[in-house]
Amino acid sequence: MSILRLAKIIADMGLIEGKLAKMGLRLPQVHAYPSANRIPCVQVGEILFLGGHSTARHPLMLGAKNTGKVGIEVTEQEAYVAARAVALQILASIKAHAGDLDLVKRVIRLHGMVNSAPGFERQFAVIDGASDLFFELWGPERGAHARSAVGVAELPRRSVLEIVGEFEMYPKNPATGST
Repeated sequence: MSILRLAKIIADMGLIEGKLAKMGLRLPQVHAYPSANRIPCVQVGEILFLGGHSTARHPLMLGAKNTGKVGIEVTEQEAYVAARAVALQILASIKAHAGDLDLVKRVIRLHGMVNSAPGFERQFAVIDGASDLFFELWGPERGAHARSAVGVAELPRRSVLEIVGEFEMYPKNPATGST
């Protein structure tokens, strides 16, 4: 792809999607939840609450592993990549909801759960895969966030990890659909 064509594609995207493209990343497809009783996210006022996004339901970006216990079947580095891939899923859900990632005002909080083998104590380093991506995209003022990272004995479908998040959104102009 020529540099001019890439520049045009990036110009047609929002700022955040342009940053993703420059990093060689793209958003994955958003998949419907298996039951109508839950959805990927809910917005209350200017806060967007993201439900659990995990590794096991669909193939992941970045060649990340879908299943296994960190510390036995999945290395810390492989789990870090999985967290980064889940962060891309979260971004895809935000875009599907809001229409534009540039409407994210700031990352508020992430809660990461890691399917951990007994004795694995570096959950914080695993969830850094997601935290680092958001920090790279939005910088220290908007991308640094509150966070918890915990080890759990099991996750549904043997997921490597699951991440829940909250994001502050810019309000949309109801007349134009933009800020």
